[in-house]
Amino acid sequence: MPVSETTLAAGTTSVPAPTLDDTGFVLLQEADMLAGVLADINAAFGNTLNTDLSTPQGQLATSLTAILGDAYDQMLAVFNGVDPARASGRMQDAIGRIYFMERKPATPTVVTCQCTGVEGTVIPQGALVADAAGNTYAADAAITLDTTGTGTGTFSCTTVGEVSCPAGSVRLCQSVAGWSGVSNAVAGVTGREVEGRAAFEARRQAAVAVNSVGPLAAILAAVQAVDGVTDAYVADNSSNVAVMQGGITLAPYSLYVCVNGGTDADVALAILCKKPPGCAYTGSTSVSVTDTSGAYTTPPSYTVAFERAQPTPLYVVLTLAAGSGVPNTATSAVQQAVLACFLGQDGSARVGIGGTLYASRFYACVAAVGSWAQVVDIRVGTAANPTGVTAQANINQIFTLELADITVEFA
Repeated sequence: MPVSETTLAAGTTSVPAPTLDDTGFVLLQEADMLAGVLADINAAFGNTLNTDLSTPQGQLATSLTAILGDAYDQMLAVFNGVDPARASGRMQDAIGRIYFMERKPATPTVVTCQCTGVEGTVIPQGALVADAAGNTYAADAAITLDTTGTGTGTFSCTTVGEVSCPAGSVRLCQSVAGWSGVSNAVAGVTGREVEGRAAFEARRQAAVAVNSVGPLAAILAAVQAVDGVTDAYVADNSSNVAVMQGGITLAPYSLYVCVNGGTDADVALAILCKKPPGCAYTGSTSVSVTDTSGAYTTPPSYTVAFERAQPTPLYVVLTLAAGSGVPNTATSAVQQAVLACFLGQDGSARVGIGGTLYASRFYACVAAVGSWAQVVDIRVGTAANPTGVTAQANINQIFTLELADITVEFA
């Protein structure tokens, strides 16, 4: 690389400096830094050196440039780390602490199971079932079998994270007198890994309302902050007649909260602390909550009602272009890519309660599988063989997806 002769005064350099202005921290091209380092080294030896990069001095200049580049990269990471729109990892945790937020840990997959056996049998909290892959799930609460010998309850995977539990895969793995069978009609709601960057930032934005009382945003922020909660939806009906919203009938003057995860008691307390006084509830889960504000000698208790999100199977049909370059593993690779995208493993946010899933969400992840993955069409829906390009969840539903419900066709 030719370098012009330079005479440097003490304390000066030919290496250009980065800038920090209104647009942010602007890095240099490493080629410009390398040219400056070579010029400095050459000037120090009277401009007599061969500056070819294969020479010892050229290799030294390359190493110094790499060191400078790495240092500037670290500086850029620090500058980006103080911007909530770009922060990640420890820097994002620090921003969260300003809002008294902590990153949520991994959560388990939760599956709703139908238990059968002898009338009156009590299946204790912590009783175990297993899926076909050998993963075990513990009962979240005691389940009492009714007069028909059936009972329904939720079971949480004993391993946290994204464990898939397909429909019909659960079986007994522990003996309890009077308990003869168990099944799961729908897939479990897949757990989550440690809260990611996008999810954390979305929750931080919602959390700015947490110090207020009454607004729906404050109730949503409080419920989302409950340990174990992975998603929530809040709505209300301020009229004196029942209204339909998001596929659910809301009672007059009522508050509606739908939640996935967390204990009933913790969710109910969060709602009570933030709801405006006097309004009714719409919801099938009722919990008695004691006012813990400390303002009373004998604290009053209230019944708080809310809704638990119902797992709703999603179906995806992809049509890809056929060709000689399509590998034998194409179907499996595409299915895995679609499932990973659905779970947010690509950095995108999961579709939440009452959300809309667009077929276009899967285009990029499928294309990334390989150059042979040419998308012709993608259809999504809540029924087998979907024909739409969007799938809309009611405000009491949360989508689930399993590999068996991802169909890959070639045309």
